Amino acid sequence: MLFAVASVWVMVLGIAGTGAGAAAADAVIRTVAVGDAPLGAAVTPDGSRLYVANVVGDSVSVIETAGNTVVDTIEVGNGPTFVAVDPDGSRVYVTNGSERTVSVIETIGNSVVDTIDVGEAPAGLAVTPDGSHVYVANLGDGTVSVIDTAANAVVSAVPVGSLPQDVAVAPDGSGVYVTNILDGTVSVIETVGNTLVKTIGVGDGPIGLTVTPDGSQVYVGNNNDGTVSVIETIGNTVVGTVVAGAGPSGVAVTPDGSRAYVADNGDNAVSVIETAGNTVVETIPVGNGPIFVAVTPDGSRAYVVNNEDDTVSVIAVETCSGSLCIATGSLAGGGSVVGGGSTGSGGTGSLAGVGSTGSASG
Repeated sequence: MLFAVASVWVMVLGIAGTGAGAAAADAVIRTVAVGDAPLGAAVTPDGSRLYVANVVGDSVSVIETAGNTVVDTIEVGNGPTFVAVDPDGSRVYVTNGSERTVSVIETIGNSVVDTIDVGEAPAGLAVTPDGSHVYVANLGDGTVSVIDTAANAVVSAVPVGSLPQDVAVAPDGSGVYVTNILDGTVSVIETVGNTLVKTIGVGDGPIGLTVTPDGSQVYVGNNNDGTVSVIETIGNTVVGTVVAGAGPSGVAVTPDGSRAYVADNGDNAVSVIETAGNTVVETIPVGNGPIFVAVTPDGSRAYVVNNEDDTVSVIAVETCSGSLCIATGSLAGGGSVVGGGSTGSGGTGSLAGVGSTGSASG
């Protein structure tokens, strides 16, 4: 087991003006080199590890989040694309896009223990909250494979739209949402019976999507038109469209539901959407070709997969209460924080360090 005690840093990044309009300022604190052409990623439920699929390298990099270092590399099938972790953190599922399979990794030992046949060109996948099933989008044949995790076998195949890419499951496990790139739609599957119950028109070229922790909304990155569609799950209708950067792809929402992080593939940046008003409040420069985002369960960090330079950017996620903004994260293993004061109406920012605890490793 690979666990470490990280030094914890706390920065007061601004006591600005007098109102609650102080803007947050998330920061990239580290860049981690992984394998060739990384694409999908997933954080374990305890937040201790990030698993990253490397398409060209036919491998999965394992990052220990305490030190933000690669601690293992696992060989899987041909062309691994996306990753999902089961709710108890014991297994990781990886789609192998070039060979119509899903690799099953046991996290104790980080070894492949099974390989499951699915549809053509499998891509995004998601595990149900109870861990009983995995839903896999098959780009090549327009279906979603449903895997029974007890048997590690496909028990159903649900026809959806054209070029299904990403998958997200509602927190209560009742519904599955699937982006269809060519159709500009999102398919909704009811898990009881595994039937398609609705098709929702969104923007052009939808790729990534995520469901908010309370299950009320779905955020969809539309790669071809630079927007993010907001779906209200009661009624499954689009209730908003947010203009992001160029080429929105992967999307992740913080555990408290307050912010959505969108990988802007064409801008080498991440757009931060404040979900209360569905407006972009920050744009964070990252590596080349950002394609996917994963947020830790405690909401302290966002991991951005940069497909074109084979790296993962680690962002310290800032939280604000009124005019006080605090960012927490790990500096174990190195890294730096660059920041200025938050800005607010009629005020100036200030930067004050508040020590550190523990001991840094690496």
